[in-house]
Order: sequence, then C-alpha cells, then structure tokens
Amino acid sequence: MSKEPVAVVGIGQTRHAAARRDVSLAGLVREAARRALDDAELTWADVDAVVIGKAPDFFEGVMMPELYLADALGAVGKPMTRVHTAGSVGGSTALVAADLVAARVHGTVLTVAFEKQSESNAMWGLSLPVPFQQPLLAGAGGFFAPHIRAYMRRSGAPGTVGAMVALKDRRNALKNPYAHLHEHGITLEKVLAAPMLWDPVRYSETCPSSDGACAMVLTGRAGAARAPHPPAWVHGGAMRSEPTLFAGKDFVSPRAGRDCAADVYRQAGVTDPRREIDAAEIYVPFSWYEPMWLENLGFAEPGEGWKLTESGATGPDGDLPVNMSGGVLSTNPIGASGMIRFAEAALQVRGRAGEHQVDGARRVLGHAYGGGSQFFSMWLVGSAPPAS
Repeated sequence: MSKEPVAVVGIGQTRHAAARRDVSLAGLVREAARRALDDAELTWADVDAVVIGKAPDFFEGVMMPELYLADALGAVGKPMTRVHTAGSVGGSTALVAADLVAARVHGTVLTVAFEKQSESNAMWGLSLPVPFQQPLLAGAGGFFAPHIRAYMRRSGAPGTVGAMVALKDRRNALKNPYAHLHEHGITLEKVLAAPMLWDPVRYSETCPSSDGACAMVLTGRAGAARAPHPPAWVHGGAMRSEPTLFAGKDFVSPRAGRDCAADVYRQAGVTDPRREIDAAEIYVPFSWYEPMWLENLGFAEPGEGWKLTESGATGPDGDLPVNMSGGVLSTNPIGASGMIRFAEAALQVRGRAGEHQVDGARRVLGHAYGGGSQFFSMWLVGSAPPAS
C-alpha cells in the first residue's frame, strides 16, 4: 500500500522572548497550538493525536512536563507521544507526526515543540557529567568552537565569514515579528567588535536563550482538500544518528548529516539540491555552521560553503536564501528550534511567510541537528503534492 501524502495545513508560533513570564508552560504550548488550529480553521475535536517534543528536562527543571500538558493540548482521551533527540527534537517530532499520517494511523495530527529556558539554566544542564564522554564545561559553544576552527583550517575561509552570517540572520529577523532578537542598527563592525566567547565565536555570532513554542497541523489528502489556505506538502523526510564520539568521526561534516540529506533528496527526486531547492531553513546556532552545513547538505563542495555566504547567495535576495526568518541565531527555544525550521520552510512554500517571504519558493528544506552533531532530522516541503 502506498503512503498517504502528508500536508501541513496549519502553523502557529508563540512570541519568542528571553522570558515569557506571562504564561505557564501549559499556556505557552497552548498559544502555539491554538494559532496552528486557527490557521487550519480546525478545532481541538478535529485532532486525532498529539505529538510533542522538547529538549532535556534539565533545561527547565521540570521532569516529564508532558504528564500535565494533555489538557492544554486537547489530548485528553487521545494518543499523545513525546519525542526526544536533543537539539534536533523539533524536527524529529514533526517527522514522527508526519509518519503517523503517512501510515494512515491517524487522519489529522497536532505536533508541538517547546522550551521555557528561563525557568532553569541550560548551561548547567549541558554540563552534567555523562559516562564515557568528554566533559562539556563551557556549554555548547565550548564544544563546537574547536570544530569551527577545524573547518576554517580545512577550507581556508576568512575569519569574517561568521560575522557575515550573523549580520544577515539578525537583519532577516527584523522582518519576522515572532523572532526573539530584533537588533536595529546592527552592522558588520558591531558584530566584529562583540566580545569573544569561544574563539572564534563572538557574542553576536551565537544564539540566544529563548522561551517559545511552535505547532503544526498535519493531515492527509482529504484534510488538505478542506484546508482554507494552500498547504505545504511533504516531499521527503528523514532522521539519522551517530555516536557523539568515535574514532574517525568528522565533526566538520558528520556522516549522519550527509546520509540524512541524501535520503530526503532521494525521496523527493532531487539530484542537484543547489539548483532544485529554492531556499533553506538550516539549524545554525553558531554562525559558522551556515557554511559548514551548506557543504554537509550538498549545496556546496567540501571547502566551498563559505564562498556561498561571502558571495551573498544565501542572503534574502540571493539564489539560495538561508534562514529567512532569522534562524536559530535570532530565536532559540531549543526544543522548538528544529520545528521552527520545518515550519518556516512550510510557510515559504505556502506563500504565507510575510515580510520574509521568498518570491517563487516552491521547494524549501527544513533542517535540524542536535547533540554533539549526532542527531539529524530534515524534510523537504513543496507547494505541489509529491509525485505519486
């Protein structure tokens, strides 16, 4: 039996901020879910199942919050599943929900990802000792900075590339009303003058700590026919993982990321991603990961990703816009960050991205990664149904 085509018919985000003290955790997720249902012109009763995801519970200090979120998400008496794959969890959560629709297990699924980092300390949460792993004493930036240095040595990229990415994404965020950071008057000089946190990562080249949630309503062919707005169709989706550390691991371009992208492209019939994909929302928590992931995803040859950034190709007016929403560099409720990438990709092909809409976007990639560059989730969405 063939799979059911999967459509995104509703998308909702909260207002993202350093601290959303105006709502509880339940109120935060309901804000996003309500907006997604309103976008789809559906009610809680129309939802058959709920799939939620978030990052480690230490990031909020509330163990298993899903135990009390069923009522807030209209899931009483319905199946509710939680997904966890570190920072990629927002993307993985969406893919689990999509698979339930594709397998015809459920007709309409609400998927929600969230984080309320203000209620705990993610730096402390990331510094807990893990058996047989190197200690992470300086947070995520301390872990990834040496890999960025390795990329710079391997590619010969000039030291200003990270600042160029940060400038682009922060300027893109000014067009996104939901973004956490709105830095008016930001310039390349201001980014380069920012304090160095983890050499070569400056303060302005790293992501914020955000409270926020994102939700989507996924359905099949019949549900899409009733949708009030054009849906986004899932053309391909995949997850891959690998250990945090192993002999020969390539931290600059992890095998799991390459394999995940290749699977998505195979499903979607894409043979030349640089030419056949119109835009991408890529998980870039530290600015240098834009050129690194451009190579990992097949948009550029090894060592050439920084040239796309430097040429302006990844800017809003370039031929491969990246992170039109401002990306993770501008909004980072960790558990939701991956789903925001997926949702923003869907908004683009629906033509509903507002001021940061890419003209003529028909196929857009959503990408997330997590852990020590070990968990990857991606989907490619299009404005037309996938070929049967």
